[in-house]
Amino acid sequence: MEEATRIACMCHANPDGDALGSMLGISLLLRDRFPEKVILSLCKDPAPPSFSYLRDVREIQHEYTPQFGDLFISLDSGDAKQTGFLESHPQLFDATKAKEAGIMTMKIDHHITGEKFAEMNFVDTEAASSCEIVVDIADSLNFTITAPIASCLLTGIYTDTGSMMHSNTSERVYRTAARLFRAGADQETIIKQVFRTSKVSTLRLWGRTLEKISLSEEGGAVSAITAGDFRATGADFSELAGAIDYVNSIPGMRFSLILSERNGKVKGSLRTLRDDVDVAAMAKK
Repeated sequence: MEEATRIACMCHANPDGDALGSMLGISLLLRDRFPEKVILSLCKDPAPPSFSYLRDVREIQHEYTPQFGDLFISLDSGDAKQTGFLESHPQLFDATKAKEAGIMTMKIDHHITGEKFAEMNFVDTEAASSCEIVVDIADSLNFTITAPIASCLLTGIYTDTGSMMHSNTSERVYRTAARLFRAGADQETIIKQVFRTSKVSTLRLWGRTLEKISLSEEGGAVSAITAGDFRATGADFSELAGAIDYVNSIPGMRFSLILSERNGKVKGSLRTLRDDVDVAAMAKK
């Protein structure tokens, strides 16, 4: 970080709370520590309106031209293709080629199925969110976590644990959340904006999702949303986030799955409340 002439922090496309929280959180940490450096926040897609309270969310850029001397940090992106920049900048996701181009690369992630494509990989699959790892890095480097930074990082913890209701809510999660509360995280705003504020289009989309649930012989609760459903409800892709938790609440189900049609492709979102079901293996298959 000290050696870099410029630092670019990038999260995955179609960003969720952990992607935005970890990217903006570390960007703010770096701006405070290195005010003389240019610090970029990058994402292929705009942030959903529900995250408008995050500091510097309007400063996110959607294009990036790598330069010699850059430090490129990938946040919450298990696979390179999730960033949306793999085709345009493949050298960023090949540690050898990046080094040849004079670019240092770092990855911060918690997904168990992720690729270690960077020169420095801070991958902790025991963490519930990438924001947890950013907190650990900040504390180990004696970076100061201010209130706006704490709000960014707590956002990712809340969204990736389903507001502390998912099975990945560990003792470590509570300790990290307490650490961020002490730093001034605005819990009230996070809960209101992320979990208690919904647009009419979102509710209509979720209504269609719940209406279409079918139960499979394998013990799965499955729903499918078509491009027509998005058009009819006026909802964009990001508004489907959160619906999976309601599908997953059906008693006796082994897992839940939502399929959604997006620009000619189909995205699958999986959840389970059981320890004997490996949804990561299902997703990989």
